[in-house]
Amino acid sequence: MSTATTTPQREPATDTPPADRHSRRFGLPIATALVMGNIIGGGIFLLPASVAPYGTVSLVAFGVLTLGAIALALVFGRLARRLPQTGGPYVYARAAFGDFAGFLAAWSYWITAWVSNAALAVAAVGYLDVIVPVHASKPATIAAALAFQWLPALANLAGTRYVGAVQIVATVLKFVPLILVAVGGLFFFDSANLGPFHPAEGSTLGAVSASAAILLFSYLGVESAAVSAGEVRDPRRNVGRATVLGTLGAAAVYLLGTLAVFGTVPHDRLVTSTAPFSAATNAMVGGSWGGTAVACMAMVSILGALNGWTLLSAQAPYAAARDGLFPKAFTVKRRGVPTVGVLVTVVLASLLTVYNYTAGTQGVFEILVLVTTFTATVPYLLSTAAQIYFLLSGQSEKVSRARLARDAVLALAAFGFSLWLVAGSGYAAVYQGVLFLFVGVLVYAFMAARKQRAAASAG
Repeated sequence: MSTATTTPQREPATDTPPADRHSRRFGLPIATALVMGNIIGGGIFLLPASVAPYGTVSLVAFGVLTLGAIALALVFGRLARRLPQTGGPYVYARAAFGDFAGFLAAWSYWITAWVSNAALAVAAVGYLDVIVPVHASKPATIAAALAFQWLPALANLAGTRYVGAVQIVATVLKFVPLILVAVGGLFFFDSANLGPFHPAEGSTLGAVSASAAILLFSYLGVESAAVSAGEVRDPRRNVGRATVLGTLGAAAVYLLGTLAVFGTVPHDRLVTSTAPFSAATNAMVGGSWGGTAVACMAMVSILGALNGWTLLSAQAPYAAARDGLFPKAFTVKRRGVPTVGVLVTVVLASLLTVYNYTAGTQGVFEILVLVTTFTATVPYLLSTAAQIYFLLSGQSEKVSRARLARDAVLALAAFGFSLWLVAGSGYAAVYQGVLFLFVGVLVYAFMAARKQRAAASAG
């Protein structure tokens, strides 16, 4: 095992030079907006249709998933109090288990981020199609998806000051369509639209697991404040608060919004819809103007999520690169943003988007979502295992027996929840995700050898 556990941790203040007028540390409101903005992104706007084939049993999965997400939020809050540095899961796994575990967390999280960006772009194009029929042309569809990815990347390259501003605006705007459907839809709710409880073959428990694996995409981002802890003011206090507040707010909107869509759009139409919230709004107000307005706000919301995820996609490799576990180029930082990480991420997401559209794959969004479900659980599992390690090894601060028991139960619940999601993501997603991980093992071998040679030369 590596001796990384004895490596001194960097102070958060060194992550963002205060003299740069284009960079600015996030306070509690922006940190909370970052969490909510990344959680409530494109996922919720397309997922009601993605899980509709499983029937209303998916609402049960949403409830279970919410409890698991809250447990994860609390665990990340506790971990951020111990290690308030940029990198989140990478920092926690490396501090507990050494370089290799830290690298796997950073590598998996990085994969999750750029694959998620590709999935979010696909969701955005679905709502653009409500206004402009881009789906009639494959080149137009691909061009639109690439535009949705590169615009947030350019905003990130302008500096963290602008990332925060875009995140606040997008978070406020996204609540308009969500609250409109979540609250207004209850007045137009018709139980006849719900469809069967479990129409597919197989067991009910299997349907809950399978739909939860897809729905996890809607909760990715619960760790956002922890990953960007180095850019948050007073991270020991604000990261945990922002994580819990953001997750609770997102959970309330999610559950009401999904229930409202299920109750306003007939099941047979919802299964094939590419813009379920627009369909729900049209059913509520009649005509198509309401759905068009919601589509515009949904695209703004997804752009906000892409804005936040693009920043996060560069933070984990940035933290690993500082420790010699990622290529040194990922440490390049301008205006508070790891620029190389942003550029590499958007290029990879763009290539993946083009491949999935040109390969003629059906259900592009669902395929990408399931891959991210598996890769996201790797840093989640390592982080919750790190929390259990800290609690049981005597390395954590002295706590009362009641708090120790509470934190241990939360960590075990979050670990079990993450493991359950791996099982529910399906063989294909696990297969593809494992291939991504094995490529990472080769990268680690190269970087670890290079780091060892440098240490030997210095000695």
